[in-house]
Amino acid sequence: MARSTNDLVDALSPLLEARGLDLVDVELHGSELTIFVDREGGVDLDTLGEATRAVSDTLDELDPLPGRYTLSVSSPGLERRLRTPAHFVRAVGEAVTVRVHGGTSDVRRVRGTVESADETGFTLVGSDIPDGSMRIAYSEVERARTIFEWGPQPKRVRG
Repeated sequence: MARSTNDLVDALSPLLEARGLDLVDVELHGSELTIFVDREGGVDLDTLGEATRAVSDTLDELDPLPGRYTLSVSSPGLERRLRTPAHFVRAVGEAVTVRVHGGTSDVRRVRGTVESADETGFTLVGSDIPDGSMRIAYSEVERARTIFEWGPQPKRVRG
């Protein structure tokens, strides 16, 4: 039996990589297990269906959770949580909103673009950030997620 989501990541990553997918995240909430997958260009419903069958077969062998659970395989979506260094590396160049733990920074909430990310933290840039740039350690992050920004509406041409 797998004891943590890290065990599931270790077991499922090679399975999904063999299918051209990246395992983005694993979430366990009560009896609901959600596996988030992605690939360059995104994933479609057929891909998610194939991934669900493969993951389900593997989990049947692993028996990761006691009792019954619900499995969901999904894409991370346009706005997704960032929790691991790998999540922040994937988000380089994207707009994000970050809330830091109280007392760890002069700014409690900040919005900007991830300029760079490494194993210890990331750098945000943007006009809303004091001095235009801010380095944040992962240990300071309470919550972070990407932000989908709609582009300007195309102008209508009268006929």
